[in-house]
Amino acid sequence: MTLLLEHGHLDLVVQAAQERGEWFCAEGAVRELCRSGEFGRALEVMEPFVATGWRAALWTKAEILSRAGRSTEAVDLACPDEEDRASQIVCRDVAEVLAEAGCVDEAIDLLVPHIGEPWIRTALVEITEGRDRDERVLELIAPHAEAARRADDEGRRDSSCSDAQELQARVLERAGRADEAIRILGEDMARRRFLSENTLTAYAGLLARHGRLAELRELAGGQDAHSVLDIYARALREHGRAEEAETVMREAIAADDWVGYRAWLSSVLLEDGRLDDAIAVAEPGFSWYDCSNLLAPLVCSLLDRPTELLYLLDHPLTVPHHGHQEFQHWWRAFALAGLGRAEEAIAVVEAHPDPWTDPRIIRAGLLSTAGRLAEAAAELRDLGTIAAREELFEVLVQQGRATEAITAHPTVAEQRAAKAKTESVPLGEDGYSAEPPF
Repeated sequence: MTLLLEHGHLDLVVQAAQERGEWFCAEGAVRELCRSGEFGRALEVMEPFVATGWRAALWTKAEILSRAGRSTEAVDLACPDEEDRASQIVCRDVAEVLAEAGCVDEAIDLLVPHIGEPWIRTALVEITEGRDRDERVLELIAPHAEAARRADDEGRRDSSCSDAQELQARVLERAGRADEAIRILGEDMARRRFLSENTLTAYAGLLARHGRLAELRELAGGQDAHSVLDIYARALREHGRAEEAETVMREAIAADDWVGYRAWLSSVLLEDGRLDDAIAVAEPGFSWYDCSNLLAPLVCSLLDRPTELLYLLDHPLTVPHHGHQEFQHWWRAFALAGLGRAEEAIAVVEAHPDPWTDPRIIRAGLLSTAGRLAEAAAELRDLGTIAAREELFEVLVQQGRATEAITAHPTVAEQRAAKAKTESVPLGEDGYSAEPPF
């Protein structure tokens, strides 16, 4: 769906939703149609899914009606019965519809009975943003924030309230009371009166957004440096003090050679086009068993820059990492293919086969990356598996053959049958399938 929309094939996405019962195509089509004001057509796309009785489709229809200015119909459609009000998930979904329709107080009322749940409080904050209800939201959140502080004072760990302090500060900030938010959270930090690291980083972000760099520097220089020093360094860069930010992080590495400091500095050096410097900073972690913290982020940043990716992989400091040598082989093959050197890329893969992947799909992927789409399509057609047909779809779209691509793509039934061989479909909290029934 995403690929079709990116290539301007909205009509084909609508067709796939209507003829093949593709839920994600229906969602994507509705989003694009609403964006262009075609609400009637969006409702037509959604109606068959609503007819199945699936809740997600019902909420989506209500959202369409709301965006079309038909708020009364949207509210009537989403109005929950007593059984629905007992479900946190249903109340959250309905509250979103009500808030979108302008019934903000009714949305809040629906969430109040469940306000003890952290994720419901988060939903409350999100659906009321920009809707002139900050004071009421603060009244609802404040008791939970105070409960979190009281629990900490008493030496208890109450995870059910661990988010409330940062949510309180977030609403204060958006209500134009940033100084108050900083004062309240600052007192919590000083007294170590918080449970979640998210509260700490929320405070650091608050200081950064409001230019309170002196206070942020003091916070970053204490026992929480691992959590907030990168926020301070990023704030320095955003204030035009990039050299100072680099110095701060290099000094931190010299004093405490923590992987997080190296990861942050290597990433910003790469942002600045300083690949050699980024490699030098990250290099100590390249040969670790887990390369995900230092080598992999550099590679991912260079996936669309194959010349530099090859330079990284061939750099004398980039040594194979224990137990993960195959990563380097795949990265090298991808880089070579990106440079149009498909045969070299395929030779690398064949010399280091991956037992978890069909080599023919990998070969087709490398041909596609090298721009040899016709050959890639031929490989995938010959293979004919569900996975190969999914890959073939992408290749055909890139060739400008979108209609043929949809025909080649496996149906939902075929995909579910293949998935059923290895795993079962999970159920949501309310007993409904977590996946669409189409």
